[in-house]
Amino acid sequence: MSIEFIRPGLLSTVQDEGRTGFRRYGIHPGGVMDTFAARAANALVGNSRNAAVLEMTMTGPELRFHDNRLISLCGADLTATVDGLPVPLWRPVVLLAGSVLRFGRCRSGLRTYMAIAGGIAAPEIMGSRSTDLKTGFGGFEGRALKVGDRLSAGEASREAQAALHRLSVEAEKNSRRMHAPAWYLSSREWPAYHAEPVIRVMPGKDIAAFDEDSLERFHKERYVISPQSDRMGYRLEGAKLELGQSMDRLSEAVTYGTVQVPADGQPIILMADHQTIGGYPVIAQVARVDLPILAQARPGARVAFERITYEEAQQLFLEQELEWRLTDQLIRRRLAEMGDH
Repeated sequence: MSIEFIRPGLLSTVQDEGRTGFRRYGIHPGGVMDTFAARAANALVGNSRNAAVLEMTMTGPELRFHDNRLISLCGADLTATVDGLPVPLWRPVVLLAGSVLRFGRCRSGLRTYMAIAGGIAAPEIMGSRSTDLKTGFGGFEGRALKVGDRLSAGEASREAQAALHRLSVEAEKNSRRMHAPAWYLSSREWPAYHAEPVIRVMPGKDIAAFDEDSLERFHKERYVISPQSDRMGYRLEGAKLELGQSMDRLSEAVTYGTVQVPADGQPIILMADHQTIGGYPVIAQVARVDLPILAQARPGARVAFERITYEEAQQLFLEQELEWRLTDQLIRRRLAEMGDH
């Protein structure tokens, strides 16, 4: 019972929501870059929100399924197909034993998440199954997946097992290796994914140290995401930012979404695999609700920054969480109804 990698793709890793409580040891939380897409993918197959998923970047792998599986794909559109037929995104899908899931060109976004009912069965290290590529532990042997690797899944929920059975029967009845229900998670429920996003940011702790012209440029001009960007950080190219006063500071704690400005004046946004401390001046902090949007922005994309207050960021987060709870309840009700028929 496994999923075999025939082709690995550009960067395919096992991730969950990350490991917390170890920053004092220099271990960052890591985890999925787009928390919304990963959470949605897990909900669509009846998993808990922290179940391990497969994160695929830009170019997806080629996978052979050795048994019937209930999966979902959320996030970027990597033109997934089975037997030449497109695999729909943002909904539960059954793939029968022998199916080969292939990915083509990236139509939109940057990262796709594949959830499997039961979650990917990887060892739990420090409370997480996420792959830490920098230190080489967690996930699948602490590395990206490669040809010949095999993934297995844990025990699926009762609702997922019932949905798997029903969709498998429908697939066999139609002489296909794949089947999906008509319902799906509408784009109205997604974050505002966009090719050139406007990212909401709060003032950073060192904002008073920057000159007025730099602050105006940062919030009015667009920056290009450099090709030298990765899971650790997005390097930006654009208007140079300068300090209005000299600074002499010690390294301090940083987090996902911290916007630092090194000596060359080109901002760096710290991403999921960020370091735990940093010494560069901090001009802004990305609002948590917009981190998924940023995670789907490709190298070469232009991003703009809209200033909001900490209170506004908190309110946006609370509203997003409330909306998600309602959406999650609806998804799980749909799965349960599938098993009742």
